[in-house]
Amino acid sequence: MTQSNSDSNLKLFALNSNKPLAEKIAKHMGIELGKLAVDRFSDGEIQINIEESVRGDNVYVLQSTSAPVNDNLMELLIMVDALRRASANTINVVIPYYGYARQDRKARSREPITAKLVANMLQNSGVDRVIALDLHAAQIQGFFNIPVDHLMGAPLLAEYFINEGVADNAVVISPDHGGVTRARALAEFLKSPIAIIDKRRPKANVAQVMNIIGDVKGKTCIMIDDMIDTAGTITLGSKALMEAGAKEVYASCTHAVLSGPAIERLSSSPLKEVVVTDSIQLPEEKQIDMIHQVSVAPLMADAIVRINENRPVSPLFKQVFQSKKTQK
Repeated sequence: MTQSNSDSNLKLFALNSNKPLAEKIAKHMGIELGKLAVDRFSDGEIQINIEESVRGDNVYVLQSTSAPVNDNLMELLIMVDALRRASANTINVVIPYYGYARQDRKARSREPITAKLVANMLQNSGVDRVIALDLHAAQIQGFFNIPVDHLMGAPLLAEYFINEGVADNAVVISPDHGGVTRARALAEFLKSPIAIIDKRRPKANVAQVMNIIGDVKGKTCIMIDDMIDTAGTITLGSKALMEAGAKEVYASCTHAVLSGPAIERLSSSPLKEVVVTDSIQLPEEKQIDMIHQVSVAPLMADAIVRINENRPVSPLFKQVFQSKKTQK
């Protein structure tokens, strides 16, 4: 259990998107969650009442801006405004999953850059710091003019695979060229080689051809992505890997978005297991047997305490990984 300094005036509040994660973080820190009421008027407007004093406190608010994205984002903005008007010393938002992160550039003419818009909204509402986990694009940190602490989920996923013996004779798979950096980070923890799935569509209306760059024959393949949304890429990739001679295929990601046909696709795929974190709260209907959740609560709790005590966060990743590995 991580204990924060008694004189630090640290308070942690949870909004509605992921209360179970917030409760785990508070338990790990040895504190109680702040008292808060989130209600709705009959027309759907959100009303927030902070039920304890926050004057002069360093306040941390946990909210994943996952589905329903707009409701959760609006909740967060209203909470920040309430804290600012209640004279909180600092307002720090902990966003395990940053919604709209995929809209981080203009891919076509006249498109918005919504990830930047969200950053502007948070800053303008009065946020002093953002603590995020595995942003879809690392450069989103630069959309803010306030400090952003970017935490990594890879050490936690690696720890699970090592403890389960999956890392033996494993190869880490990037499902596309854009995810190579992420795959390499996991591979370094597992001391494994990497391979890449090269997806190409020969011509319009012709199915994608998947070529595997790297040796996967007879290997345990671990696919890694920042999120699994509709699970199309992951399930097609797993089939291609099995056809290329893989012994078995695991999938892993930090953010289990799992929208649309995702659960059906995963259930009918050759994947042995899907390892995700609890950055997004999974409803009961999505908690199928093949999905295993690894909690990011200890990582986030330790990060909050370090930030509150003005200590560096960067050493935390190796420390978390090494300390847990020795507990096996």
